[in-house]
Amino acid sequence: MANSKNILRLGLPNGSLQGPTLELLKRAGFNIVVSSRSYRPTVDDSELELRLLRAQEIGRYVDHGFLDCGITGKDWVAENKADIEVLADLPYSKATSQPTRWVLVVPEDSPVQSVKDLEGKRIATEAVDMTKEYLAKHGVQAEVEFSWGATEVKVPELVDAIVDITETGSSLRANKLRIVDTLMLSFPQFVASKSAYQDAWKREKMETLVLLLKGALEARDKVGLKMNVPTAALEEVVKALPAERSPTISQLANADWVAVETVIAESVVREIIPRLKSLGAEGIVEYPLNKVIP
Repeated sequence: MANSKNILRLGLPNGSLQGPTLELLKRAGFNIVVSSRSYRPTVDDSELELRLLRAQEIGRYVDHGFLDCGITGKDWVAENKADIEVLADLPYSKATSQPTRWVLVVPEDSPVQSVKDLEGKRIATEAVDMTKEYLAKHGVQAEVEFSWGATEVKVPELVDAIVDITETGSSLRANKLRIVDTLMLSFPQFVASKSAYQDAWKREKMETLVLLLKGALEARDKVGLKMNVPTAALEEVVKALPAERSPTISQLANADWVAVETVIAESVVREIIPRLKSLGAEGIVEYPLNKVIP
């Protein structure tokens, strides 16, 4: 049982990233229960204390030591200028495995074609410092105002442009908006306070968490495949497998047969199984994966 000093305080993002983050932790082996009235989820690990917070705030709370570590966006770490340790990039987002993008956006019929055309104009965004740094880099003087949300509805009536976050761009297109430039690509990151990282127990606990989370991400969109193969057909079967690593081959009791096991992308299974069957493989079993640890 954990003692009072062996507790790791971990901040998790709520909002659009909450579901994917909790699912990732589940695949990593942690069962988490979230109450609708509490920002303190329970977890089946007595050494963890979880907090659900806005991703925008987690980096700052980690920096100030209120949290030992957390999962938050690279963008918000930069926006808050948080002085923290980055232990890992975690390439997932709310809908896809692609990074989210902070983009400069204008109405489809706007005359603005580049950031230079925004000289003296007004821009709304939640990422005020990021936007000001971007404008300064391009030598553009413009008014930047903080937006509390629903940023995309503010053009063109209230502002000339916005800087907003997008994953697929579909919402922007639906609102008849056009992307002028990309300011930043962002993935979630596992971050730690400098003081927690210097604590040997906490560092080891965090590194274990990162290992399991990366293993869960590595297993995403992959499946295990095992089968029995006639020894005479083994070479052709191995050639047919699009394995990232060499498959595991084990001798069966019958000297004329071997067991073959491998990990492949789920997207190719439906194409590869008929091919394997035609080469003589039998007892083909496909099974899901939670984690793949390199």
